Amino acid sequence: QVQLVESGGGLVQPGASLKLSCAASGFGFASKAMAWHRQAPGKEREWVAGITNGGSITTYADSVKGRFTISRDNAKNTLYLDMNNLDPNDTAVYFCSTGYYTGPFEYWGQGTQVTVSS
Repeated sequence: QVQLVESGGGLVQPGASLKLSCAASGFGFASKAMAWHRQAPGKEREWVAGITNGGSITTYADSVKGRFTISRDNAKNTLYLDMNNLDPNDTAVYFCSTGYYTGPFEYWGQGTQVTVSS
């Protein structure tokens, strides 16, 4: 069955970096655009970044542009999100999904918690 499993979250101080991973199985990963989203406490889920199936085109929410980098390794069926210069406003549960920007976001992972606090 389709599985998306995020990892790499944790508690970090402001200004730190984290790299999230999303391991995919059960579908043709290399044929699907992928995306990262996040949901902060008390807020709606927010799209963060998207990448085309081949990885040549990426797009980002304004709130993370210049700090986050989405990438993928189709040989490893894995999606990544490099997050730099983290800010407390980046605190959220981060989810990966199939889909690029406007959706549809058909498959979702269970999420990984990122907490940015001093």
